[in-house]
Amino acid sequence: MKYLHTMIRVSDPEETIRFFELLGLNEVRRMDSEQGRFTLIFLAAPGNEDAQVELTHNWDEKGYGEGRNFGHIAYEVDDVYATCRRLMEAGVTINRPPREGRMAFVRTPDGISIELLQKGGNLPVEEPWASMPNVGHW
Repeated sequence: MKYLHTMIRVSDPEETIRFFELLGLNEVRRMDSEQGRFTLIFLAAPGNEDAQVELTHNWDEKGYGEGRNFGHIAYEVDDVYATCRRLMEAGVTINRPPREGRMAFVRTPDGISIELLQKGGNLPVEEPWASMPNVGHW
C-alpha cells in the first residue's frame, strides 16, 4: 500500500494555493471538469512529489460548514478487490464499491473517508462488486 494524497475542499483555490506555497508546496498538476463543475489541484513539496495535497474546488459551492471541507485520505493498493474483500471480512462497510475495478471508498471508525485506488490500470470488472450499490455518503 502506498500513501497518495489527502483531499480538502476549498472555496478560493488561488488563496489556498498561496497558503500552501508559503509552506513550501508547489502545484504539480491540475484538472478541470466542465461536466462535473469542479477543479482538482495537486500540490507537493519539492523532492516529495509522491505525498500530495489535493485541493477540490466545486465551482457552485456556497461555503462549507465546519468539517465539510476535509475530503478523504487516498491510498494506492495492489488489488482493490482483494483489499475490499479483506476489509469486508473484518466487518468494514464498503461505502462505494470498486464497480469498475479502479476505486472504492471506506470509512474509519471515526467516519473519515478513505479512498482506495487500484495501482496501474483498472482490474477487469468482477461480481459482486459490479452490481453492489453505494452505502451511505463517501
